Amino acid sequence: MTFQRRILLFATAVLLLAAVGVLAVLRASSRAEENDHARAGGPRISAGAVSLAPGEGGRRIVFRNMAWGPHRDELATVPAGAPGGDRTASGVSCLRFHAAGGTGVCLQADRSGVQDGYKAVVLDARLKVVSAHPLNGVPTRARVSPGGHLAAWTVFVGGDSYAGTNFSTRTSVLDLRTGRLDATLEDFTILKDGKPYRSADVNLWGVTFAADERTFYATLGTGGRTHLVRGDVGARTVTTLRENVECPSLSPDGTRVVFKKRVPGLPAEAPWRLYALELASGAETALGEERSVDDQVVWTDDRTVVYALPGDFGADLYSVPADGSGAPARLMDSALAPAFLG
Repeated sequence: MTFQRRILLFATAVLLLAAVGVLAVLRASSRAEENDHARAGGPRISAGAVSLAPGEGGRRIVFRNMAWGPHRDELATVPAGAPGGDRTASGVSCLRFHAAGGTGVCLQADRSGVQDGYKAVVLDARLKVVSAHPLNGVPTRARVSPGGHLAAWTVFVGGDSYAGTNFSTRTSVLDLRTGRLDATLEDFTILKDGKPYRSADVNLWGVTFAADERTFYATLGTGGRTHLVRGDVGARTVTTLRENVECPSLSPDGTRVVFKKRVPGLPAEAPWRLYALELASGAETALGEERSVDDQVVWTDDRTVVYALPGDFGADLYSVPADGSGAPARLMDSALAPAFLG
């Protein structure tokens, strides 16, 4: 063996040992972060199987884990009856997530191209990818219909907050039965106050689906105002119903929506309160949460809704009765975008 080859082999060995050392330090650091969080009262998290299948594993919550450590941003699960218990992490990372009927939609970072971007990934009950769709903005909302046949997602394509008026969104709806993707709900026919309506400033966001796997509700923003709209995926129409409604969430029985309402006198950066709307009568009820909530709530059942507020590790989940009674209660630390399954 030549002297030059000995030097080359020695240098290669040194580099390999250095790489192993760095990897070991990084792994130890991640474990230390997770253990420190657990010792501080945070959840214990371990890798395992996570299922979206209806009726499998009992009543449970699947959500984006926000706790620091190697499983941060991964979909994780806990029993619905023990939301503060040990978490099982899936290895699938999402920025926004929702699931129903054995189908999940995961909005995630996409680093496969020359430039980093985002994509919407449809998942089956075992978290296997069914389809992936590039996004032209920053993920903000996601929903799956109760039967798992429709998925919707919203991104910011201009601006990064709903608090002001200088933002632009794009909302897409995918029909998994036919494979049809409506890239933007702005292509649907808009009926405002009973008449066809078009405007360059139209934005639609915050979809919530009905059990018929066709009807949906959403927010229409135009002219500096927001409106609750009812949409029809088959007819490709949206019809305005009421002003000052944002990010509606339809109750499991289909009779009410809980939504964000802008309340005069509140700070411009925190303008909302949660309200419930009876669709048949039009009666509104303020919920017990007095903080400003910038989230699309999720119903746990016909009586209670869950939503995110800023927390020490990004977000925490809270629950409050949907009839205006009671007071908010912290449900889970370091969690976001829950889906209640089973």
